[in-house]
Amino acid sequence: MIRDHYLKDAIRQLRKSKELADRAIAQVGDDGLFFTLDSRSNSIAIIMKHMAGNMRSRWRDFLTSDGEKPDRHRDREFELDQDDTADNLRAAWAAGWRLTIETLSGLDWRDLESTVTIRGEPHTVLEAIQRQLTHYAYHVGQIVLLARHQAGDGWRWLSIPPGRSADFEVSKDGDRYST
Repeated sequence: MIRDHYLKDAIRQLRKSKELADRAIAQVGDDGLFFTLDSRSNSIAIIMKHMAGNMRSRWRDFLTSDGEKPDRHRDREFELDQDDTADNLRAAWAAGWRLTIETLSGLDWRDLESTVTIRGEPHTVLEAIQRQLTHYAYHVGQIVLLARHQAGDGWRWLSIPPGRSADFEVSKDGDRYST
């Protein structure tokens, strides 16, 4: 049944999103984390800070408390301060992903129909997971775009390079491999 596979696949998709973002981030170096396209744009550092804050809030005590914790200050996630060094941002990023994966790994398919709240709004666990999967994918796409912009001609493709589709096949579990 699909319920037996959903959590496993959600975790797999989250791991793939994290890997994609990490591989993009690795191409920009510490200074590149703070680059912005213009004065109104977020940097990779800001996106990492926001995602880490979101993950900490959403997944801590996931089944027993509102997903918007009282100690979260979302607006501050979009401001950098002296403590927001590359090392600190990477540590918060890793901790957020670890908490997310550990929380989902601790769920059982029977939890999927349970109700949790996010900002007082009820969601089934399945809906809450889907909400976060799409949110994280959105921001990972932003990270990849910013990293690719900075890397320019030195960009190492994270997926099938243009004009190389025929060189790749996809395995049953969705992982790609070269022929």
